[in-house]
Amino acid sequence: MLAEFISSIENEAVHHSLEIGAYEALWANGVNSFKQLRDKLSASNESHLSHLVSASIAKQYYDKTLHRLHDAGIDHFGVRIEGTFDYPAQLQDAEYPLSLFYFQGIWDLVYTPGVAVVGTRKPTAEGISRTKRLVKTLVAQGYTIYSGLAAGIDTAAHQTAIECGGRTIAVTGTPLWMTYPKENASLQREIIKNHLLISQVPIVSYEEKGIAFTRSFFPERNITMAALSKATIIVEASETSGTLKQAKAAIKQGRPVFILNNNFENPQLTWPKKLEAMGAIRVHEITDILQRLDHGTAISENQ
Repeated sequence: MLAEFISSIENEAVHHSLEIGAYEALWANGVNSFKQLRDKLSASNESHLSHLVSASIAKQYYDKTLHRLHDAGIDHFGVRIEGTFDYPAQLQDAEYPLSLFYFQGIWDLVYTPGVAVVGTRKPTAEGISRTKRLVKTLVAQGYTIYSGLAAGIDTAAHQTAIECGGRTIAVTGTPLWMTYPKENASLQREIIKNHLLISQVPIVSYEEKGIAFTRSFFPERNITMAALSKATIIVEASETSGTLKQAKAAIKQGRPVFILNNNFENPQLTWPKKLEAMGAIRVHEITDILQRLDHGTAISENQ
């Protein structure tokens, strides 16, 4: 079976430039969600996006993509395409698997065991402290830290992983040419240079559509992060946080979701108990996480 799969891939040449061009062309001409893109591909019974767009249009949008990235000073980037041997198999667990996405940095980090540490953009001081303690412990246990490069918990997670000599992967809700928030520019450069940054956001059409369109990429990247990582840990989150979409996606994908106990103790929050009822795990100590992930370091979450 494996030999047949490899043979089928080898016999079907995938032209990366045409796939990139087709991806960008489809987003620029009517596609507004990953569900729409997946439905369009499924309805066509085709295996690649380039089969949905003429070669001339794909080439036109590929050139536009390179031009936009070159203007931003980006001359080196990578792409992963569904159906090729280096496409991460775990992404197939997502409800609408990505047909294509971009990356910068050390690709092989995606093959290391990773845990997503996520939360609010406006954390409490205790939330930042909890994030740092948690990430230090996970790094010591050999885990790569996934997060979304947003302000707050995400930033603390990435920075702590780097400071501890660990590995980190940023899954962003913005195109490669953009830094958001702007104050994370140096952090983003460090991740690209020595770690890994992943973006599923189209490059050409991002600026041409409204804020409702661009905002949608943040919760969508959370779904991707849930699929790529072994588990998701929520440090702090509001009632409307995109983190909650990641938690629901992870549960649906069969990944563990851990919620730090401080969220349950906040009387203003209703989501912790709702997610617990769906299968999320309440965390009193970091051992609650490590034991589930087949580790046994005894460190209290409150220390």
